[in-house]
Parts: sequence; C-alpha cells; structure tokens
Amino acid sequence: MAGVRPTREDVGVRDRANWLVVAQFVLLALLLLPGAPLWAGQQATVLAVLLVITGLVLSGAGVVALGRDLVPWVAPREGATLRTDGVFRLTRNPIYVGLLIATAGWVIWRARIELIVVWVLLAVVLVVKAHLEQHRLLDRFGDEYREYADRTPLLLWARGIR
Repeated sequence: MAGVRPTREDVGVRDRANWLVVAQFVLLALLLLPGAPLWAGQQATVLAVLLVITGLVLSGAGVVALGRDLVPWVAPREGATLRTDGVFRLTRNPIYVGLLIATAGWVIWRARIELIVVWVLLAVVLVVKAHLEQHRLLDRFGDEYREYADRTPLLLWARGIR
C-alpha cells in the first residue's frame, strides 16, 4: 500500500541481507573450535591480550554509544538517531572494527590455522555487512549520513559511500 511505513520486522528481520548476521554469529562460534595451539610464546600472548582488550573496549564503546538503538540487523532501528560523535568519529563501525581486533587477538592466542581461515571469513562478512548497512543508513538519514561518510572511514579506510 502506498504511504504505509514499513514495520521494524519489514525493515530488519525480513531484510535478505540479514543472512550476514547469521553468518557473523556462526563464524564467531567457530572461533571456539578446540585444538592445541601450533605455537606459543610470551610475545604472542602479550600481543593477543592487548588486541583482545583493545577490541573489546572499542566494541564496548560502540555498544554503549548506540544504547537502545543497537540492533543485530543490517537496517537501523526505527526511530534511531545517527551517531557521529565519540567513538563514531573514528569509524562508522566501531563494533565491527573492535570485533575484528579482538578476534585477531583470540586467533593469535589460540594459534590454529583453521581459526585464521574463520577470522578471514568473518572479516569478509563484516566488510560486506558494513557496505550494505551504509546504504540502509543513507536511505534513512540522507545527506546527514553522506556528509558523515565523507569525513569518517567505513571501518579503518574507505571514506564516502561505495
């Protein structure tokens, strides 16, 4: 029907791009695969701990900044406001960047080849998800988001909309 606004379920839950959310959580779970580390050492452990802490702090700051507007779906929550300050001045996706940093630390600490493969797949999923999300945010916030995207990297690179 013309003039009817989509519901949260229409925009979020039924969005075909949400398969990426499922893939993201499956890959995060796969990082818990058991196995003996292929290497070990104090330097690797220190680096791993620093990466995990840094990633968790960055992701946590993104979660706190979004508050009630945090959703797992690709589309933003109905009524959400665009966040452009705090940790969102560094990257448009601090939660994803933090997850990638923290899980890189985990992979270094666990030292398993298959976990490196899972981490690379997770990185691909999060990059694709970030690209899709930017278009949902552009649809929702228009020029305000475009201006924000022009000055802030999508993850750690790529300013602007692509």
